[in-house]
Amino acid sequence: MRPYLIDFLVEAHAAFQLLPETLFLAVNLLDRYCSRRVVYKRHYQLVGCAALLIAAKYGDKKDRVPLIRELKSMCCSLYDEDMFTQMEWHVLNTLDWHIGHPTADAWIQLAKKDGTATEDLEVEHMAWYLCEIALYHKEFVSKRPSVMARATLALARGILQRSDMECDSLEVNRVLIDLSHKLDTPSPVLYRKYQLPHLSRVSVTIENFLRHQQMMASHAAPPTPPSEVMHKSNMLPGTPQKVQYGHMANGYMTPPITPDGDSFHGGNHHGMRGYQPVPRCPVTPSPIGHNQYVPQQQYQYHQDISMH
Repeated sequence: MRPYLIDFLVEAHAAFQLLPETLFLAVNLLDRYCSRRVVYKRHYQLVGCAALLIAAKYGDKKDRVPLIRELKSMCCSLYDEDMFTQMEWHVLNTLDWHIGHPTADAWIQLAKKDGTATEDLEVEHMAWYLCEIALYHKEFVSKRPSVMARATLALARGILQRSDMECDSLEVNRVLIDLSHKLDTPSPVLYRKYQLPHLSRVSVTIENFLRHQQMMASHAAPPTPPSEVMHKSNMLPGTPQKVQYGHMANGYMTPPITPDGDSFHGGNHHGMRGYQPVPRCPVTPSPIGHNQYVPQQQYQYHQDISMH
């Protein structure tokens, strides 16, 4: 469910013209909340809106903070206005009102102010783009913002040929390599955002860079083996292929539906000696009035009681 919600937050963040650090803080609040609570699909978008609202109030310009009625309209009126207030209060209490967090953008700004790292605007925009690509993938959640900033700046400099992709630590180098493997499948929403001229069209720049790299790799490919070897290998029986689950939606593989009830939590586990059910995290309480609304199919994360 993560890519769908990040797409929504990216669109909402761009629509309200919020600061870059607000998006990173909102996703950080969302991740910290979800690490303590079990969130049902029907509340997932509501939690995301509450995180964006808190982040905007914390560090953005006052005249650009989203209004609750505007968030309600973006959610197609799936939630009542009181539910946004209740969820905002519940997120703050769950996090013990610890809102501030050093974001990747903050470290990028520090690198710009450092006399040894003078960055032009295109490098900064590409570093933002790379950091936002990382938001879609859970394996980067545990990475420190300072590491993400150094890795994205090094990768941006290398792509734009400002300098070699030099990394100052093994951890930064590992993040850089992992992130470079995600560049060929960006979210269409994020690609369109960074296709605009005021963001230096860095998504197009990376697409052209990857195409050039692919052409160079094809020219450097080893020659084709002799025909008799190919003929002999074709006589071998083919390896059966595993069928992929789900279907593609918005460029992402649809995850399988999480089983509910006894088949997932406890239930009858015959033949499993000493089985102990895994303790569950607290469940996000249902805001008052949520049963008045029927989830629509416009957002795929509004489905029945499958957990994040």
